[in-house]
Amino acid sequence: MASSMSLIRLASAMLIVMVVGSPLAEAAISCGQVTSSLAQCIGYLQKGGAVPAPCCSGMKALNSAAKTTPDRQGVCNCLKSLAGRVSGVNYGFAAGLPSKCGVSISYKISPSTNCKTVK
Repeated sequence: MASSMSLIRLASAMLIVMVVGSPLAEAAISCGQVTSSLAQCIGYLQKGGAVPAPCCSGMKALNSAAKTTPDRQGVCNCLKSLAGRVSGVNYGFAAGLPSKCGVSISYKISPSTNCKTVK
């Protein structure tokens, strides 16, 4: 009985060390969240025209959720990755999308953006 209690205490201590020692600076926003938030923007990014309201809603929600530097860098990297997978994206439309939606971000949405510099 005493040895099983020691084993439980050891396991508990290891779990606490793993949780406390894990990187706290990991992005909390997944690329899946970025994709679903901005899915309504694809038509605009390819053809222009009026920006759909759900696109701007998604952009605003994503901007509000990206509170930390790792979050913003993660979103930036996801945007770059998505742009490479969606054919026909007009990067002029992409760069202007935040302002059309009333969102201020510190970088240009472009394949040439260095996401490591995003703060």
